[in-house]
This record gives sequence, structure tokens and C-alpha cells, in this order.
Amino acid sequence: MPAIVIIGAQWGDEGKGKATDLLGSRIDYVVKFNGGNNAGHTVVIGNQKYALHLLPSGILTDGVIPVISNGVVIDIEVLFHELEALTARGVDVSRLRVSANAHIITHYHRTLDKVTERFLGKKQIGTTGRGIGPAYADKINRVGIRIQDLFDENILRQKVEAALDQKNHLLVKVYNRRAISADEIVANLLSYAERLRPMVADTALELNLALDAGKTVLFEGGQATMLDVDHGTYPFVTSSNSTAGGASTGSGIGPGRIERVIGIVKAYTTRVGAGPFPTELFDESGEFLRSAGFEFGTTTGRPRRTGWYDAPIARYSARINGVTDFVMTKLDVLTGLSTIPVCVAYEVDGTRVEEVPVSQSDFHHAVPIYEEFPGWTEDITSVREFEDLPATAQSYVLAIEAMSGSRISAIGVGPGRDAIIVRHDLLG
Repeated sequence: MPAIVIIGAQWGDEGKGKATDLLGSRIDYVVKFNGGNNAGHTVVIGNQKYALHLLPSGILTDGVIPVISNGVVIDIEVLFHELEALTARGVDVSRLRVSANAHIITHYHRTLDKVTERFLGKKQIGTTGRGIGPAYADKINRVGIRIQDLFDENILRQKVEAALDQKNHLLVKVYNRRAISADEIVANLLSYAERLRPMVADTALELNLALDAGKTVLFEGGQATMLDVDHGTYPFVTSSNSTAGGASTGSGIGPGRIERVIGIVKAYTTRVGAGPFPTELFDESGEFLRSAGFEFGTTTGRPRRTGWYDAPIARYSARINGVTDFVMTKLDVLTGLSTIPVCVAYEVDGTRVEEVPVSQSDFHHAVPIYEEFPGWTEDITSVREFEDLPATAQSYVLAIEAMSGSRISAIGVGPGRDAIIVRHDLLG
């Protein structure tokens, strides 16, 4: 079977875990290929809710092998906290694989993230302060610490000392903070080594062998297209490639292995953190979406910014990622609205623009051009066939499909993992 990639097609929090659940027993591996614990998946199973931050959502599915691959930056303390929490709830976590080449988030990365963001004042990017950006910066600057370094104390110490040589000057002389002890960092990291050792593997080799053997491998992206470091609303982005192309570099499988790319969109739009957001709402409609959709960050608890569906962003995501199928989530949140606006284009300096502007300044000043669709009042949370949706809900979905660049193959109509309408097979 080919590799399948699931990506967020907006600014994150679209409900990627629901698409993973939909594929369920047909998947052999679920791979997290980018990001860190700055993004989360909320998965509802029966009356149980699971908030995952670093672990791939496949860890909740019996028989699936969850993998944290080389493109991820790992806060080991957070990793074990999540594993222990799941174990306490009866979830088997023994199948987890962790790439030996994944980079580690240390205490000094978290410290630098927080003091740097405060230093920016009004120019803050909106980072979660979890050290993700500084860890990726060290990776690119070739002074990062990798999982495999934990198993050679001499190499680990050398790398930590080299990294802190510069960072302590910055902390003390620029930010007026105390220097960080290399001994403290090394001791902390080594304390996890033996617990981590059984999980560590050459995950790139294992994934390629799995694909050779006809296994189905699902690559689950963190964050989303509009937060990609190359293709998102830079600099208000994450520090990794959260688009479909990141699945190859972030896991070690060739791009030719990928045959399906599933983009996840909400029936409206949300964003966390700073940056442009053309359809953002500041009125009672925005509060309605936030309240009805429970739009608060899985990882941070921050209220999400809310807005209407943005079709140019969906088209952009379809193009950048090569989306073969969209999964729309949270259609039920729109129940009760008399009319539902959809952004079909923008006005920039008096000119109608059909696509996402390449200029950040133009995008920041883009004014959404809306087309309005009639709403519905019926409860749709128990609907499982598209034809059983209210006619106006069907029309809304079909209109969005026509303007978004790819077919909508599944529709989420409630928080439960089974609250979904399947229109097309995501594997076929």
C-alpha cells in the first residue's frame, strides 16, 4: 500500500485526529513527522476524551504502530508525561517507536523561547514558549542534541557544552538571566536514557520496509499549511514543514511513496497566535463559533481566533500539498445560523483577488469578499449519510467543494470518532 499524508489545510486545530480515526484498522503505522508539543490532537472515543500533544493519535488504535520520526523535536519530559497518563487510562503504549535522529528540546530551549518572545514586546510572534523554535534553530545551526546522543555521555556532554557556550552569553549579557549549567542539562537528559532506549529505532528503515511489505503508513502532520515555515504566513508560522512535502524529509521515505494527501478543513476557520487572518470575526458571530465549537487550544488552552470559511486558503492548500481529498470537520457547529458567509475572494487595494496574495502586506490588508448561504436548524449530529443532511447543509458542503480545489470525501458532524459522514473512500 502507498503512504498517505494527513495535513491541516488551514491554520491548525482542524481535527486531523478524526481523519486518522476514520481510517482506523486499515492503518498499520501512524507517523508524526514534524513539530513538537506545540500542537495537539483531541480524540473522543465513546465518552472518553484524549488530548495528545506530542504523540501521534494512532497510539489510541489497537494494533497500530505509532512513530515519532526524525522531523519532530521532542521534549522528553512531556513525552513520558503523556505516556504515563495514557498508561494510567489503560492504553497500551508499548508499540511506540522514536527516531534516533529526532532532536531534543532542552531546558535552555524553553528558557530562550520565553525570554526572546517577551523581548519582542508588541512584535511577538505568538509562540507557545515550549522551546520548539530554538530547538529547530539549533538543528539548522548544527548544534542540536539528538535522541541517539543520550546513549553516549561523552558526546552528549560535548554537544551541550558547545550549545551553552554561546547561549549563556546571550542569556546573561542580553536578557539579564542566569547562566545554565551544562551539568544540570546533561544529568536531566541522561535520567531518561534507559527508559527511552527500548523505543528508539531506525524509523526511516522500518517505515520503508513496512511499505515494501505492503503495509499502510499514515503520516500525520502537526500544525497546518498556513503555519508552514516556507509556505505559511511567515513569520507568524511554526518552525518546521507542516505541508505534505514535510512527510518525506521528516520521516525518510521518498516522495514517490505518497499517493494520497488528505487535507483537513473546518466548516469555518480558526487561528491561534498572531498573524493575518482575513475572515476573523470580532462580533457575536465570532463568539458563537468559539463557544459552539469549543475553540480553545488543546495544548495551550488559549481562545482561538474564529472566522468564516476561506475558500482561497483551501485552494492554496490543495495546490501546495497536492490534496486528493478534503475532510471537513465541525459542520454541526454551524447549526442554528440563519445565513453562513463564505469568503470566495479578497479585495486588495480596490482589486478583486481570487488567490492568496504572495505579499504578506497584501494578505494582511486583504478584505474578504463573501457569498452567503442559507443555514439550517436541524440537529445533524446523528446523520451518517450525506443525503440525510438538511438540503441547505448539503448545498453548503457542495458549494465549498466546488471552490476549494478537491473533493470533500468525509464530513464531521460531531465530536465523537464515529460522528462522520463518508462520501468517498479515503484509500480508494
